[in-house]
Amino acid sequence: MNAIATQLKQCAQPVRTRPANFDRLARVYRWLEWFTFGPILWRCRCAFLELMKDSHVALIIGDGDGRFTARLLKRNSKIRIQAIDSSEAMLHQLLQRARGNSDRVRAAVADARVPSSLSRSFDLVVTHFFLDCLTTTEVESLARDLRGKLKPGTQWIVSEFAVPENLYGRLFAQQLVSALYLAFGVLTGLKIRRLPRHRDALNRTGFVLIQERKWLRGLLVSEVWRAA
Repeated sequence: MNAIATQLKQCAQPVRTRPANFDRLARVYRWLEWFTFGPILWRCRCAFLELMKDSHVALIIGDGDGRFTARLLKRNSKIRIQAIDSSEAMLHQLLQRARGNSDRVRAAVADARVPSSLSRSFDLVVTHFFLDCLTTTEVESLARDLRGKLKPGTQWIVSEFAVPENLYGRLFAQQLVSALYLAFGVLTGLKIRRLPRHRDALNRTGFVLIQERKWLRGLLVSEVWRAA
């Protein structure tokens, strides 16, 4: 535990604005997720896990309690991961779950909305249920920042909520998404109240959607984007 705390303190950096505080949810995040959506969110995260088996250096932003990071480390024995999260408590959980593979993880407490000074060149980016904590402008700013650190062909795996443009979307999906934003606003101080147009943002910054899968009639999506 002391080694984990030391790593996080060394990697911590000041931020310009206050992000939502997910620390209090770190220990119960898994059970909250299961209570609301059962195994579906986990299936979204792992939908394209097979595509990551040959990646070498990954940037994972906002993986929460780190279950996906731990799974990726087990599936790909060569990959090294830079994990970024604004919640120190969530990163503690992530490094604990990585266990014997934690030497291949570099964890940093950071706000992804602030332009980064990451010097590594990544061949994989992963954001599972993170972009919905940003505005469309912030997603675009993040994408522009990352694009300069990625080689053409680099994959960006995205899992997100979505509101289908149909009757189901208007009558059910939008209401559910609004309720989730309200709940997380109370629990974490998250100020965002609507989903960003992340597809528009990624398209404008040089990424191309090459694969997607949908769950719950389009309420949940998993996507593979490629740096053009």
